[in-house]
Amino acid sequence: MPSLSDVDEVVHETSREFVESTNVYEFMREYGIDDYDELIARTTGDVEGEPASGIDWFWDEMVDYLDIEFDEEYADVRDDADGPQFTDWYPGGRLNAAHNVVDRHADDADARDDTAVLWEGEDGEVREITFEGLAAETNRVANALEARGIETGDTVGIYMPMVPAVVPILYGCLKVGAIAVPIFSGFGVDAVATRLDDAECSVLFTADGFYRRGDPVFLKDTADEAIEQAGHVEHTIVYDRLGAGDPDTAADIPWHDERDRWWADAVDRQPDTYETKSLPSDQESMLLYSSGTTGKPKGIVHTHAGALVQAAKEIYFGFDHKPDDRFFWVSDIGWMMGPWTLLGNHAFGGTVVLYEGAPDYPEPDRFWELIDRHDVTTFGVSPTAIRALRERGDDWLDGHDLSSLRLLGSTGEPWDPESWRWFYERVGDGECPIINISGGTEIMGCFLMPMPIQSLKPCTLGGPGLGMAVDVVDSAGESVAESGERGFLIARDSCPSMTKSLWSGDERYLDEYWSSWDDLWDHGDWAQVDDDGFWFLHGRADDAINVAGRKVGPAEVEGALIDHDAVNRAAAVGVPDETTGQAVVAYVVLEPDADATEDRRVELREHVGAELGKPFMPREVLFVDEFPKTQSGKIIRRAIAAAYAGEDPGDLSSIENPEALEAIRSAD
Repeated sequence: MPSLSDVDEVVHETSREFVESTNVYEFMREYGIDDYDELIARTTGDVEGEPASGIDWFWDEMVDYLDIEFDEEYADVRDDADGPQFTDWYPGGRLNAAHNVVDRHADDADARDDTAVLWEGEDGEVREITFEGLAAETNRVANALEARGIETGDTVGIYMPMVPAVVPILYGCLKVGAIAVPIFSGFGVDAVATRLDDAECSVLFTADGFYRRGDPVFLKDTADEAIEQAGHVEHTIVYDRLGAGDPDTAADIPWHDERDRWWADAVDRQPDTYETKSLPSDQESMLLYSSGTTGKPKGIVHTHAGALVQAAKEIYFGFDHKPDDRFFWVSDIGWMMGPWTLLGNHAFGGTVVLYEGAPDYPEPDRFWELIDRHDVTTFGVSPTAIRALRERGDDWLDGHDLSSLRLLGSTGEPWDPESWRWFYERVGDGECPIINISGGTEIMGCFLMPMPIQSLKPCTLGGPGLGMAVDVVDSAGESVAESGERGFLIARDSCPSMTKSLWSGDERYLDEYWSSWDDLWDHGDWAQVDDDGFWFLHGRADDAINVAGRKVGPAEVEGALIDHDAVNRAAAVGVPDETTGQAVVAYVVLEPDADATEDRRVELREHVGAELGKPFMPREVLFVDEFPKTQSGKIIRRAIAAAYAGEDPGDLSSIENPEALEAIRSAD
């Protein structure tokens, strides 16, 4: 992340006409809120004339305002007698998220024929599923689960590619009260086994495989090895994506007759009716695993009410949901953004676009072609993906009509100004706001997100999400937001979607998030608010590099490097140094036309020194083609630092591309 001086220019200006067309503006009008600052104060602070805090007022209002249907009303908006760490939201209420996102739309004569899911496979196959069709398939999944003994509170693994079936699988779990455990389809044996073992899943949904860059990627053998390593799984339901369900080709897929059933046998033959269970508000809905950038993945526990209300709020206000929207966020079901996208859009009967394959197959214009072909209105993607596509050149955008786009989205890591501007100007035609969000798996949503009524500076995250009491504090826990100092991003209060604990227990949960200061949630990011009130993030605080007593965030070093014309991507780590305690080592992916020479190495070292000061000049600059990263696009710096030092990097279950570590080890 560059310094604030590098992004101190409002680039996106909102027109009055656009502002007045937004959902958040309508909300402000209804409640007599005059401007953005008052909106944030009203939804996160004290409300004049109201006995409740803004947090209580806002999250209570959201249930009716967003038309979230409870089977039984809750007694109070929350019970926080045990502190913000263990707040019970909507106590006494009963509902089911699946009813809200599937059943009620399928039962509505005006909505049942609307498209719920528009899917495109890497091979070009396209399928559309209506809400009526989605409800029928979801009910079959629910019946298949109950036929295998699944009851409320049981865990069900979802190790699936991004095929249409992931949607009824997730919703089928919710219907029966099971806890869905999504697992990234790109994980290898150890990563899958770690999650199956921790969650103790007795049923696993998987597939024979999927397509990636035109070639089949087989999942079933990986799933089998993971089951053997983890145990617990008694039933495996296998979706036929590659045609392996055909008796002529089934021999190519490993099979266990006592455990495995094809989807066609296990699900398709089930009745298409099911009475959705009514569940307590705090009933567990999903167990989502953190990306594990700082250690062993953590099982994050979410509830029916919390996950639903948060996702719906963010889609409706932050992404300004409209009835005809087609929402495409590049994600996997195993990343929080997968369930978030589905729940948030389907709460309003919206259309979600899913894509199976690689972003640059068969050519680097695959996303632009898809947006054009399906009239996508909202497109969300990681900064890493945009940097890689920018590297391929502007010509791939030519000939594609992207005028259907209204908003752009991003998350996962800090932006660099050049890539942000390219996304805004070339993809969004200088008109679509970039809703750059940050929060995470732990809250099934966003601590920070711009509202579409805001003007924007490059790389900014706008400000606090509605109903999110966040702040920037110093090491003593004192607020430094108004002074413009860099500090730690924290939450001063709970929200409905904040994890109720960790699957492994309260001790680790309290230690991870609540141990830095009394009653403050430590999110672990460096944050800063500039003089105009725009919020920025500067990477992970726990990754700070300490050079002779002077600290620098790796994102700052990376931002300085990316600012150089020759650099496309960068990763910086701190390594032991006999003189200064730690030194900076930088790994760099160069632009295609840049040469990896000794002169280039010296040039980049001096460039960082000039930008950040000589103490932070990298001791070494090493050239590579890619970095080890999580499925959400986050660079795993601890693995890079360990590879550099020749040490054991520890748990690697969250790494999407472990082969990148070998390149790190051999880089020069």
